[in-house]
Amino acid sequence: MAELFLVRHAQASFGAANYDKLSELGHEQSRALGRALKAQGIRPTAVFIGDMLRHRETLDGIFEGLEMTAEPGIHAGLNEFDFTALLNAKFAGRPAPENMHTERKSHFRTLRDTVLEWEQGGIPGAAESWADFTARVEAARQVVMAPDHQQVLAVSSGGPIARMIAAQLDCGPGQQIKLQLQIKNCAVNRFVYSAKSVYLHGFNETPHINAANQERLLTYS
Repeated sequence: MAELFLVRHAQASFGAANYDKLSELGHEQSRALGRALKAQGIRPTAVFIGDMLRHRETLDGIFEGLEMTAEPGIHAGLNEFDFTALLNAKFAGRPAPENMHTERKSHFRTLRDTVLEWEQGGIPGAAESWADFTARVEAARQVVMAPDHQQVLAVSSGGPIARMIAAQLDCGPGQQIKLQLQIKNCAVNRFVYSAKSVYLHGFNETPHINAANQERLLTYS
């Protein structure tokens, strides 16, 4: 069976004017993950990313650690949903929670409740519907899990990764965001698959983190 290593991007720039780029720590995380994957003997035969800068920069760091290069396939289904626009749509015309976009606790508490509402068909002003988000993630899954691949590396974001896992496990409503908020930066989620079947083989793994570096490298946003 083939194997997919589905990686969440490294730490981005939360609270900055441009979230969609890695922090200095994020670059360090991605290189460390690449070295850990190399130590495990992983040598992907196909590589995919979304079209976000933080995906490309994470892949560059992983490649540096793996000591390899390849031209990735790009699929927009691996992109994160626009959480800033989604939150703004929810609170359009009324006061939003204080520091919703700049303070982590406020942001993720509000995002959790907002995604639950979005999943149930709420937030009519959202730029992307839940159904459209789900459909594009499934389209990406079919591309990255093509039967002619052997060992696939894909860099994505917490939302699409959680959506793939929730769909594979046939999770009920409300489970997507619970999975998403657990996924660490640069965490590896493994699937084994064939033309007839798909299995989740590992969730939220961090082979690049140990007791000596955990305090520095373990992040969620």
